[in-house]
Amino acid sequence: MNPRIESLEKLLDGPRDGALLRFSLGNEYLKAGDPAKAGKCFQEAVDRDSQYSAAWKALGKALAEAGDNAEALAAYERGIDVAEARGDIQAAREMKVFARRLRKASGA
Repeated sequence: MNPRIESLEKLLDGPRDGALLRFSLGNEYLKAGDPAKAGKCFQEAVDRDSQYSAAWKALGKALAEAGDNAEALAAYERGIDVAEARGDIQAAREMKVFARRLRKASGA
């Protein structure tokens, strides 16, 4: 197993567990080529902090890589709302582009 993933997993359910830890672990799973596990981590991150726009963007990416375009689109749409409400214009802009690409790919 990836040593970075291993060390992050040891922190789960401990005092340092939270949205950032789950987000970091998700990123490591994405890098390792496991979008399904990454998506689970990103979902747990937004469950802990629903205003975490970067986690919404990463969740959309992981779901899209796992082939779940409908859920990816839903994550991007929720993430766009969160990012715009927080004034995170760049993240909102990026997610709009990704959402548009997904819609185009699915013919919607």
